[in-house]
Amino acid sequence: MRNLRRITQSIFFLIFLFLFFQTESKGGDELGYPVKIWLDFDPLIFISTLLSSHSVTKSLFVALIVIVVTIFMGRIFCGWICPLGTLHTMIGSFRKKPPATVRQNWYRIKYYILLFILASSLFTAQLAGIMDPISLLIRSLSLSIYPLVNYMTRAFFDTAYHLHLPVIVDVSEFFYTIFKKTFLSFHQPYFFQGIFIGLLFLMLLGLNLIERRFWCKYLCPLGALLGILSRYSLLKRSISEGCTSCGVCETMCSGGAVVDKDGTWRGAECLYCMDCDDLCPYNAVNFGFTARKDAASLNLGRRNVIISLLAGIFIVPFLRTRPLSGSGYFNRKLIRPPGSLDEREFLKKCVRCGECMKVCITNGLQPTLFDAGMEGIWTPKLVPRVGYCEYRCTLCGQVCPTGAIRRLTLKEKEKTKIGVAMIDKGRCLPYAFSTPCVVCEEVCPTPKKSIWLEQVLVRDRDGKDMIIKQPRVDIDLCVGCGTCEMFCPVKGEPAIYVISTNESRSTDNKLLLD
Repeated sequence: MRNLRRITQSIFFLIFLFLFFQTESKGGDELGYPVKIWLDFDPLIFISTLLSSHSVTKSLFVALIVIVVTIFMGRIFCGWICPLGTLHTMIGSFRKKPPATVRQNWYRIKYYILLFILASSLFTAQLAGIMDPISLLIRSLSLSIYPLVNYMTRAFFDTAYHLHLPVIVDVSEFFYTIFKKTFLSFHQPYFFQGIFIGLLFLMLLGLNLIERRFWCKYLCPLGALLGILSRYSLLKRSISEGCTSCGVCETMCSGGAVVDKDGTWRGAECLYCMDCDDLCPYNAVNFGFTARKDAASLNLGRRNVIISLLAGIFIVPFLRTRPLSGSGYFNRKLIRPPGSLDEREFLKKCVRCGECMKVCITNGLQPTLFDAGMEGIWTPKLVPRVGYCEYRCTLCGQVCPTGAIRRLTLKEKEKTKIGVAMIDKGRCLPYAFSTPCVVCEEVCPTPKKSIWLEQVLVRDRDGKDMIIKQPRVDIDLCVGCGTCEMFCPVKGEPAIYVISTNESRSTDNKLLLD
């Protein structure tokens, strides 16, 4: 069973990596693979989204499969399927010794985190994605680890190429071509906070060197949810009379389910890895289907449960006592992806998985820090100076698991406004310096240019008359894609920039009254 579990974990982990690498444009506007299927199967995302927004996308209903299987079979998702759990198992294998002390009550922490998340979701704050294992893994890989691997791989092959050694260059170019077709991105991605997010992720993995599957035992809210669902599962662990209380199962238990040497079993903590079955020297441990009750109860403590629920409730008004929550104030630099819901609804559904940022073909979608307040941390925003919103691309809506970004047709996308371009005449070359420049008009992607040029008679310092074409913005046609801002030749602060005003998703954030 141990070998079978390892094979199963490897297969699911490879499927996860394959879909992760496919989360990018292949030249068309369709991905061709169900790249968000792991998020669709996530019960924590399903329940928290349902509580916070009172609606879920149809694809999230597949999470019911995991819920039903867990009720009957226990936490096999954690032990056999979860890609982050597999990664923890791999890192934990480097630690050969069991922990010096047994942390008997630390397992309760993840249940308190779960209660905190569910209480905040009930009061419309979507915080599950910050610690949900699938969201956390995809976000960490997309925004930090994957860009790092890309950079290191390209740097290695660039170095090999510049050695100008015939055999080495030929071999390196052969492998480089294979890598570009398999896992390397088309362009090197860069993300704000990549180092910070990566260090948090590496720290979580490093906890396995303190105790194997530390995250799964003590911190994972999805594991806590599945633990509650598996309390009365039919698949259970049993001990025969041949048990000598040697303690092997206790020290080697991946989930901390065996709580003492007499074999007492805490079913909600069992990952069903079945290592105790394989490792038992007397074959006294067995797994089978039975209706008997667990030997150890799930005792969280009434006071701690109440504190966790109250903390989840009171965090909501705490997060929303900010100007962005008031009426009439908008952060002009907070440009959401096309198809995004109204800001309040968007925050109710976005789980910060990073899929939209990973799939963005220009690298323009970046994670926020406090641009949308603490409630909106790591949600996506467009930074046009980094990358514009491609006029005929709808990929971000295709990969969003919760519908925070609606999937648009190309015709809908062409009419969807995410902002409007503004001209800084003090920096614009034709205005401030009487220097010809038509870049913004040339790169404007709308069929009828939303940036048009007006011929103006100006006079230079010597009093000589000259004709200059000065740009103007048609706010009815401008969609705020940011192409003009990205390609503006003025260094530093561009002479033309996009603000979120006039976005289609808001009826209040308008430049002019209707």
